[in-house]
Amino acid sequence: MMKMKTFAAAIVAALFPFGLAGYSQGTAHPIPSIAQQNGRYALMVDGAPFLMLGAQANNSSDWPATLPKVWPAIEYLHANTLEIPIYWEQFEPRQGQFDYSQIDSVLAQARAHNVHLVLLWFGTWKNGSQHYMPEWMKLDPEKYAHVVNKNGERVDSPSPLARPSLDADIRAFTAFMRHLKAADPERTVLMVQVENETGTWGTPRDYSAEANKLFTAAVPDDVLKAMNKTDAKGEGWAEVFGPDADVYFHAWAIARYVGQIALAGKAVYPLPLYVNAALRNPFKGEPGTYESGGPTDNVLSIWKAEAPAIDVLAPDIYLLDTQSYLKVIELYHRPDNALFIPETAGTPRAARFLFAALGMQTIGYSPFGLDYTRTNHPERMVPNEPNAFLDPTAQNYKLLSPMMRDVARLNFEGKLQAVAEVEDQPRQTLHFGSWDAVVSFGVGRGGAAKGNAEPIGRALVAQLSDNQFLVTGFNCRVDFRPAGTAQQQKTQEIVVGTGQTPSALIDGNWQHRQFLRVEEGAYENGVFKSHRILNGDQTDWGLDFGSDSEVLRVSLARY
Repeated sequence: MMKMKTFAAAIVAALFPFGLAGYSQGTAHPIPSIAQQNGRYALMVDGAPFLMLGAQANNSSDWPATLPKVWPAIEYLHANTLEIPIYWEQFEPRQGQFDYSQIDSVLAQARAHNVHLVLLWFGTWKNGSQHYMPEWMKLDPEKYAHVVNKNGERVDSPSPLARPSLDADIRAFTAFMRHLKAADPERTVLMVQVENETGTWGTPRDYSAEANKLFTAAVPDDVLKAMNKTDAKGEGWAEVFGPDADVYFHAWAIARYVGQIALAGKAVYPLPLYVNAALRNPFKGEPGTYESGGPTDNVLSIWKAEAPAIDVLAPDIYLLDTQSYLKVIELYHRPDNALFIPETAGTPRAARFLFAALGMQTIGYSPFGLDYTRTNHPERMVPNEPNAFLDPTAQNYKLLSPMMRDVARLNFEGKLQAVAEVEDQPRQTLHFGSWDAVVSFGVGRGGAAKGNAEPIGRALVAQLSDNQFLVTGFNCRVDFRPAGTAQQQKTQEIVVGTGQTPSALIDGNWQHRQFLRVEEGAYENGVFKSHRILNGDQTDWGLDFGSDSEVLRVSLARY
């Protein structure tokens, strides 16, 4: 009997290498989940790591008349996931009467196009306002209250203290999640976004009588613990947090509201849930300069404490200067939070940041507005033709989509590093134990790296074994050198790019990099298929990548 149990366990381990957690009874498809291992995260789909190469549709694209203009863009992009809204105003046009047709339609069409979905619940909040609440709620502002500013005026934002609004959202979201569970045994939907860019513009918090009473009361213990202020027990928000009190209070109120909705929905169907943030500037985000109350970087710990049913706090990144973008992904890549970028720009300069996000182990990435519906940009409107708006993302996804499972697995295992070009930093070094990978931007055959005219370079390197690497990228050169001390590496950097073999003085002996084999190929069903061997001019100066999709498997040795 023991041998039989051992044999059965071995079969299970072989078939489900990442465990059986998340598998539901009666289906071969596990519920998607977010796994954590050695400080790293992965989105698990069908029991294995999955890299979401996403595209978010425009806000008003999920209608029968416009969906046909979405799928051609997703195909053109080589995206594997579409992010698209579910509108509360359509879902519950009359109180207590739910219309599931929109959900069923987008599910059926996504399956027909072999695309996964992330559904965005446009409920109480959309960009800080209540514009997607049903009409029967909008017409009763006394019951479904707005935020009140310091002057006693209602503003265009829902109050997080309005219990009738919360109860209505819980009922609707729970109905949505219950139907989704029944309608999607194939697990077409990978995640659900709860609300959209919660918060308030124009006032740091609600100043209603109820809000002011809570503001002067003692700060809740869980907030004090989250913010390392346990010595201030019994004190009010202003006394504990000073000039940040208003925005911290509003974050607490909204996080508590959204957390209750998420908890109710997850009790029905435990899909991964996330919230997205309209960001503040990470270097100069003073109160009043950003949407207050959402999961901005300064209140992430409050959101974690008040909304534990939310799996991921995710940044919508439109701060496109390099330092701000890199700082944001650093702030949201936390031991208690997987990095996920559900909204960002798809411009040529921004496309490189997908690689920076991969370097921070992102589980997914999704530029906004990538479809052919009506927009303010006519260049986006012609399907299947070169498109200045879609092409930067399509270039990335064409490269990564055939090997996205392998990239996700290698990243989860801690074997992958990736970088984006940074202005005035034409060379970056990635450390892989006994080897360093040197990434150079704007380098000619015999010259020094100067950086590209526009910072569009990016590179990805993954260690397949001790002396074998997966290498790819755009507008860069990658080479390897034996790893040495910091002083030795300074000597090596003079050598790299001059036509000499990268070398290191280790234990008193010079060691030189040698390419045993450089294979150009592609991944097919998780297996690298070699198409040709590169040598001579293609390797003598390093491994150069331009604008074409190229994937190399590089075997190294020393002499």
